[in-house]
Amino acid sequence: MTSTSHAPASGAGTAPPDHLGHVVFIAAAAAMGGFLFGYDSSVINGAVEAIRDRYDVGSAVLAQVIAVALIGCAIGAATAGRIADRIGRIRCMQIAAVLFTVSAVGSALPFALWDLAMWRVIGGFAIGMASVIGPAYIAEVSPPAYRGRLGSFQQAAIVIGIAVSQLVNWGLLNAAGGDQRGELMGLEAWQVMLGVMVVPAVLYGLLSFAIPESPRFLISVGKRERAKRILEEVEGRDVDFDARVTEIEHAMHSEEKSSFKDLLGGSFFFKPIVWIGIGLSVFQQFVGINVAFYYSSTLWQSVGVNPAESFLYSFTTSIINIIGTVIAMIFVDRIGRKPLALIGSVGMVIGLGLEAWAFSFALVDGKLPATQGWVALIAAHVFVLFFALSWGVVVWVFLGEMFPNRIRAAALGVAASAQWIANWAITASFPSLADWNLSGTYVIYTVFAALSIPFVLRYVKETKGKALEEMG
Repeated sequence: MTSTSHAPASGAGTAPPDHLGHVVFIAAAAAMGGFLFGYDSSVINGAVEAIRDRYDVGSAVLAQVIAVALIGCAIGAATAGRIADRIGRIRCMQIAAVLFTVSAVGSALPFALWDLAMWRVIGGFAIGMASVIGPAYIAEVSPPAYRGRLGSFQQAAIVIGIAVSQLVNWGLLNAAGGDQRGELMGLEAWQVMLGVMVVPAVLYGLLSFAIPESPRFLISVGKRERAKRILEEVEGRDVDFDARVTEIEHAMHSEEKSSFKDLLGGSFFFKPIVWIGIGLSVFQQFVGINVAFYYSSTLWQSVGVNPAESFLYSFTTSIINIIGTVIAMIFVDRIGRKPLALIGSVGMVIGLGLEAWAFSFALVDGKLPATQGWVALIAAHVFVLFFALSWGVVVWVFLGEMFPNRIRAAALGVAASAQWIANWAITASFPSLADWNLSGTYVIYTVFAALSIPFVLRYVKETKGKALEEMG
């Protein structure tokens, strides 16, 4: 992960290598929240059918249990910015770590379907907090020349969390003899899958004690000297830190009063820049990316793939996700955020369109015809690759950078909350849409991928290489 952060963007200031290593550690530690975000979001993929069987529920109820965590995500995202502005970024991370831990234990030991849903909501609240605090904190401690690549650590951690969850699920499934409800450590295998998250949750909490508070938060509460020491740690010694503190202080005068009211204005309730952030969040989800991570095993089984292979395809998709994310980390500060978003949109249209075509054919003996089956499988991986090398990374980087200082925390919270609501809409609707028409469902996702192209061209401004204080 660190190897992509050594070449500075041309024309931007740089941090000396000794300080850069420390910044990389800080960003990686903060991105553990992203790892838990990815792990907790996708670990349920391995438990879906077991939960359906144990509690004897239909697709509609099951979809709500899977999707209900996203309501917690939306609430956590909406409130995290205010919490972080009041008690600090690090304390916010520690609260999220505790909630992740409690959720993992509760989800592994549910009494009934209703309390499993409750523990998932608590985990969702933690995910929502991590989704906001991670990119905001990393943006605030990163030197401008490296901020894009360090900001992409959040998405890298998310996709690694997804892959690790699928690998752990596969290992536990084999240990239980291939039965999601097989006995393992005195529990059913799916319960152990959900409980294993205790390990990274505790690690996240411990790492939060090893990294410094954001200098911008410290300045906002009057701790100038401590902020200067941290700025020296992350930006090197060849900087006038009194001038830097004064610059940040000036930029943050109104941020201390940042509230939901500050986002209001313009012709349509919110300021235009807030709507652009919401638009980025909604498009990121409406292409259907999380169907690939919440329902991939069920999806492949529905077109005739056997369960063992469906778990394998879930894992290979997550590996492609990591590869695409690494590509984005290499290029996000070199060619910029906006070009990557456009390249990704074009690739997603192709991948989703081919999936829609393949799924339009009738099943033969419970399976897609051979040609269409291979097209669907390859197109699914193409779609995930282009999403990962573009929208998966650049949306989080944009949301950490694009808002003016005076509204950043509140605007980021609203945009991230919109992302979770959009995610919920896709997750809750997919089973019913797939029952209606699987091909038609993918046509809808293709249309949103296509619409993202004019949206980016018309409304999104490049943020590459700009200091946060320059965003106006």
